[in-house]
Amino acid sequence: MEAASLPAALELAAGGGGAWLSPEKLAVLGASLLLLRRDYRFERVWFWGCVQGVRGAYYIAEGLGADRAAPRSRLYSLNCVEWSLLPPATEEMVARAEQLKGRFHGDPSFEYECTEINAEDAERLFEGGKELMIKEESRLVATIEQIDRAVGIIPRGAFVKTPLGSVHENRNFEGLSLTEAKKLSSYFHFTEPVNLKDKTLLEKADLDPSTDFLDSLEHDIPPGSWTVQLEKGDTVVVLRSLLWLGLTFYHVPMTKQYGYVYFGTGEKNLDLPFML
Repeated sequence: MEAASLPAALELAAGGGGAWLSPEKLAVLGASLLLLRRDYRFERVWFWGCVQGVRGAYYIAEGLGADRAAPRSRLYSLNCVEWSLLPPATEEMVARAEQLKGRFHGDPSFEYECTEINAEDAERLFEGGKELMIKEESRLVATIEQIDRAVGIIPRGAFVKTPLGSVHENRNFEGLSLTEAKKLSSYFHFTEPVNLKDKTLLEKADLDPSTDFLDSLEHDIPPGSWTVQLEKGDTVVVLRSLLWLGLTFYHVPMTKQYGYVYFGTGEKNLDLPFML
């Protein structure tokens, strides 16, 4: 969510669930994110959320450039003051991180031994001459990438795609109506589309290529992995992911206010199919 409006945005997203950050932590975070934007010369800075470890928490921020679809710079902090740049996530990082189970330790230098991944992957890595140890820092960036791909969402029409392929914020976006805001089809995954490529020409005929260039939530697997609730006197629509518990998205209908934030342990809810 937008760093400039962080206190108000967190209050809207939290709803009746209480505050995620103390007033002191919120004040420090708001000031440091503004400095982060200046020092790294980002066009925009988003507060992504917090991954809670056993010994400490990772506070995550994302830096964006002019093209919103371009890879984002990710940074983490242990105290909301000092920030460290995370390496770009690779497919190999994501694949190895998926094999790890259990909570984060809270120490970026902690290394997971090869016994914590399956024997087949360990043998393949050994034959390739690669490290059999996985640093928690690598697991962190891979987990952030997984969450962004699976449940990082935006309202329909909030971004537009130009004929050159770049993605920018839609200045004409004035928010979804209350009726539309209650539908999962009105929200898109803010990542490379997968299902859109499989649609027939007849299905694509009713789509606007400038706004409907992403996958909507209505076909997410498993069905029922999102909850949609109206809060604060039906003035705020809140979506929560049941696949990645802790991911919350909010939108105030008929306004430009929206965003998502993650406060959780960084563990995927693998039991979801059995809970629905």
